[in-house]
Amino acid sequence: DDVFSFSEEYIGIPHGTIRATVLIETLPAAFEMDEILYELRDHCAGLNAGRWDYIFSIIKNYRGRGARFVLPDRSEVTMTVPFMRAYTDLLVQTCHKRGAFAIGGMSAFIPNRRDPIVTEQALAAVSADKRREAGDGFDGTWVAHPDLIPTAQAEFDAVLGDRPNQVDRQRDDVHVEARDLLDLHIGRPITAQGVRDNVSVAIRYLEAWLRGLGAVAIDNLMEDAATAEISRSQVWQWIHQDRTTQDGTPITAEYVEDLITQVLAQATRSHGDRYDDVFWYQPGTGFDYLWQGTAYGLRDKLEEAGVEPQGLEAVIVGRSNLFGKPMAQLLLQQIVDRDVGLGDRRGRALGPVLQFGAEQ
Repeated sequence: DDVFSFSEEYIGIPHGTIRATVLIETLPAAFEMDEILYELRDHCAGLNAGRWDYIFSIIKNYRGRGARFVLPDRSEVTMTVPFMRAYTDLLVQTCHKRGAFAIGGMSAFIPNRRDPIVTEQALAAVSADKRREAGDGFDGTWVAHPDLIPTAQAEFDAVLGDRPNQVDRQRDDVHVEARDLLDLHIGRPITAQGVRDNVSVAIRYLEAWLRGLGAVAIDNLMEDAATAEISRSQVWQWIHQDRTTQDGTPITAEYVEDLITQVLAQATRSHGDRYDDVFWYQPGTGFDYLWQGTAYGLRDKLEEAGVEPQGLEAVIVGRSNLFGKPMAQLLLQQIVDRDVGLGDRRGRALGPVLQFGAEQ
């Protein structure tokens, strides 16, 4: 709010001219919607239900808290499951109580101009999603594709009529408590297809992202960084919480590695693709531990595993002066007390590494 106020004063426009819509896309933010509106009271137009980042936030916050926080297949985590209904109902009620607009989220279904059947299914799914939002009291919404605007507008026009919004609908019927936001029970299974879909989406999205694409159509759904994070983090959680698929197959690192191999083998390769950069670590390279994070995070992880770091050798993937070399110095000083190698980010370049001693 201070930045907005300063900017208005600096360029000489009236206070309150700048208006912001705040994405509620993390679990902590769902508990602080009143506070967010208050802090931005002179500049806030409303709140937006950022559904995909919100789901990822839940997984990230409770990834190690036990079975009751493990979600089923990503496709089963819809906007009608209880904890997502609580989140959106509370958002509408909070906004309208404060005179702010409530903006709905983005349905991932997208049309395919080359496939009429896919388009028909996408339009039906989006229509149902926007009908629910308008009926719940939202004042507007997002769509994933320009072709979906008429579909969304038709559903909102049917509810709003000539009114520009429905802020007058206070939703006094909503009584959401903290436990409603945290009750993640859905009662649906984790399926083998669900695990495979998550692995496939994560790999294919990251490949496209490395080519400079932020939103990507994959299997007739619009995938972005948030949906890819859901796919990735769910797989991690299923492994670390010892989950099994519906047919009783344990979800292990080895099981997922096999799926990765299958997905990569079936990928349509082309000149300039980035699949080699997505999955640079191959089993059997001789590395006992693979860690993505800070040196201190690695130290804590080794302590948790009961591994004595003194005398270990380490390879840092990345040679930059901003990260790679400072990380190497930190590892030498704080953890491994031996050789630290700096390697290129591509797995095939991890053979000969530059030995980087403390004296350098």
